[in-house]
Amino acid sequence: MQWAAERNLYVVIDWHSMGNLPRGKFWLQANETPETCNYTTTREETFAFWRIIAQRYGTNRTVAFYELFNEPVNNSGLGECSWAEWKTLLEELIVEIRAYGGQGIPLVAGFNWAYDLKPVAEAPLNATNIAYVSHPYPMKVKPPWEAKWTSDWGFVAEKYPLVLSEIGFVPSGEPGGHDPVIGDETYGEAITRYCRERGISYFAWCFDPVWPPALLKDWNYTPTRQGEFWKKAMQDENSAPANR
Repeated sequence: MQWAAERNLYVVIDWHSMGNLPRGKFWLQANETPETCNYTTTREETFAFWRIIAQRYGTNRTVAFYELFNEPVNNSGLGECSWAEWKTLLEELIVEIRAYGGQGIPLVAGFNWAYDLKPVAEAPLNATNIAYVSHPYPMKVKPPWEAKWTSDWGFVAEKYPLVLSEIGFVPSGEPGGHDPVIGDETYGEAITRYCRERGISYFAWCFDPVWPPALLKDWNYTPTRQGEFWKKAMQDENSAPANR
């Protein structure tokens, strides 16, 4: 945190689990079991983690965001969970974080692996000073993307802060390509333009040479093809006039 603060960087702390927390079912990678799965957690462990974070970093301005649960799922063989149930759990978690001193901004993801925010239209969280999250990778819907993005999650930005906390692509045929991340600069141009026009924030994923969609080829920080794209995109954003 000190290193980040010295360089005027902000930090997102992310509870990086993928699955159905209320049902206790999580995404298994190849050769994993529920006992060895990296994403396995419980409601109790999740609340305990955020209590620790709230106490340790609650007033630390470098720790700007708390991504409460990385990618929630309510089907895909992992059991059903209603939006009402998920909403109630998150509201309770946010109250807990605030009670333990956490002053960061909770990031709230919807279902379909943090893609779908449609329920927010009728039932937003009963909480203040939060932001909603989507992970709209290129294959989540077929192009043309823009109208589908608006109906699935983009409309949220009309009333609430919205952060795309994971976006990125792997060109077809390159290492790490899998559903839903296969795409190219056409997607990159479309999503950055969409965000710019609507005041939506985004984070490029992932600053790693192994975990796809990777921004790096190696730990010499050689950028991949998508790494080159996002580096230029962010440089362009930072050099653009503030009133553009």
